[in-house]
Amino acid sequence: MKVTTPQMGNLHFMLDDLFGRLGVDYIRPPASSTRTLQIGAQHSPEFACLPLKINIGNFIEAMEAGADTLIMAGGHGPCRFGYYGIVEERILRDLGYDFKFMMLEPFNDGAWAFYKTFEALSPGLSIRKLWKMLKVSFSKARAFDRLYKRALQLRAYEVNLGDTSRTLRQAEEILSRPRTPEEIEAAAAEAMTVIEAVEQDPGREVMRVGIVGEFYLLLEPFSNFGLEETLGHMDVYLERSVWVTDWIAPNRDNIIYGYPKKDIEKKAEPFLDQNVGGEGRETIGSIVMFAERGFDGIIQLLPFGCMPENIATSIIPRVQQEHDIPVLTLAFDEQTGRAGVITRVEAFLDLLAARRRSKAGALRA
Repeated sequence: MKVTTPQMGNLHFMLDDLFGRLGVDYIRPPASSTRTLQIGAQHSPEFACLPLKINIGNFIEAMEAGADTLIMAGGHGPCRFGYYGIVEERILRDLGYDFKFMMLEPFNDGAWAFYKTFEALSPGLSIRKLWKMLKVSFSKARAFDRLYKRALQLRAYEVNLGDTSRTLRQAEEILSRPRTPEEIEAAAAEAMTVIEAVEQDPGREVMRVGIVGEFYLLLEPFSNFGLEETLGHMDVYLERSVWVTDWIAPNRDNIIYGYPKKDIEKKAEPFLDQNVGGEGRETIGSIVMFAERGFDGIIQLLPFGCMPENIATSIIPRVQQEHDIPVLTLAFDEQTGRAGVITRVEAFLDLLAARRRSKAGALRA
């Protein structure tokens, strides 16, 4: 059995570790690329979300590399994500691929079903042993999230362009090796020391921008043309509202983001007081939080046609007005071009700079 999953941000570090503990061969799909998207778009419904198309491409490329067992996360609610697995399996079987397909439903939807998925991969696995494995692998994934979050903050201040990204690769290598909880803790500290050593210009004037939106577009750099790195190189200090371990944690305490889901939803209540699926309500609440913290602006990322984020988009103008915060909405599909996205981002940053100068002038007056 050779298992694979779709590519999504730094999730593969956790999966590499977890499947290794389970004694299962894990084939990581090649990094998502133009070829991945072209393959997926060719075989997917035109109206399907961008993530589904990339997932199809990931699975096909992984099977080309020898994978024979495909695992896809399940879900529920208004967002179409819960249907991805069913649709993806049907598309791939219609194309003639031979594979075993497994749906991993959320832990909160039933701990027993969650356990049985892993037990099918590793016969004889006890619940206690699985829980211990998950805790260790999750701790490593959370350490990676902390590393990436710090890189987002530091990149805007780097003296030598690209130093943060180059050093981040070194830190990833340090953190990917350890196995025991003690080794992971020590490696996490070492990796953070490495990233903190990047030469900084703390006096540099930077823009502070919050990134919100649909989880896949925020977590998978290929889907947004590596926008975070580009913004960092434009002297933009970034924080985002979604992180891998926050997203998969059953209690949604959002340790990395720093604000529990219930607190974010509370901030959204005056504008959106019910669940609309996906991250729709969290997008609104996070915009309010970033505004209250004095951020210069917000960038919302979503797949074209994403219902929860489109609902949020329709509410954002009111949030902007009441909290005096500019928001740039960027929708992505296979037709989206990087040049157009960067042009809009540059114009948005010019707007933020003009607002800052205007406010400074008003204060001096």
